[in-house]
Amino acid sequence: MSSDNKDVVYGTEDLLMSLCNSVTRVLNVATQSKMNYSGMVQRITKTGLKPDIGCFVLFDGGFSGLVVLNFAAATAMEIYERYMLHMGMPKSELASSHTSDEVSNIMGELMNQIVGDFTGKVRRELQTNITQNQPKMLVLTKQVMLSVDTPLDRPEMRRVTFYTEKNNIFYLELAIDRTEFIKLYDFDSKEEADPDTLMDMEHANQAEAKAPIAESDDNDDLLKSLGM
Repeated sequence: MSSDNKDVVYGTEDLLMSLCNSVTRVLNVATQSKMNYSGMVQRITKTGLKPDIGCFVLFDGGFSGLVVLNFAAATAMEIYERYMLHMGMPKSELASSHTSDEVSNIMGELMNQIVGDFTGKVRRELQTNITQNQPKMLVLTKQVMLSVDTPLDRPEMRRVTFYTEKNNIFYLELAIDRTEFIKLYDFDSKEEADPDTLMDMEHANQAEAKAPIAESDDNDDLLKSLGM
């Protein structure tokens, strides 16, 4: 093994950037608009769901972690409306409030595509596998903290700010085990999956399963499962 290969290390910030690129890649295609993220990342000590819509996905396998997306009402509605109009839905038939089940379903569907894009890149670029659960959506009036201390031995947590085309803001939070991937030898990565293909696959599965919404009666069990 050459010394050059030993120097190729893929760490937490690289994973975070790959995830951020999946967010912008999928949402740019889905909404036909331009999403950007901040060049600065925050180190945080806790992850949580924040008003007005919080969405999270747990993943496990080669490494474990939690991905959270937090949307203000205006941000969620901008993404929802652009996505639905791009899909050919008349504006008169769109939901008028972020509390609508339809908005939560669409945001959950988009998050599923984002994490699917990310896990695909992990398989290609890091030669390991992670699996995800279905996204969980909560319409919130106050902040809810999520504990991931139990499943993570050495947790590292980050927050990144995203901006929509209308300058609405949403946040991504990532909590993962501290890990590094060191390249042993050169290998060819397959081309990235097309976000349009991801969406086509998602639409084909919609008849069988919608992105789950955590109903108010289920919230206690849902949060208990996160170690709260």
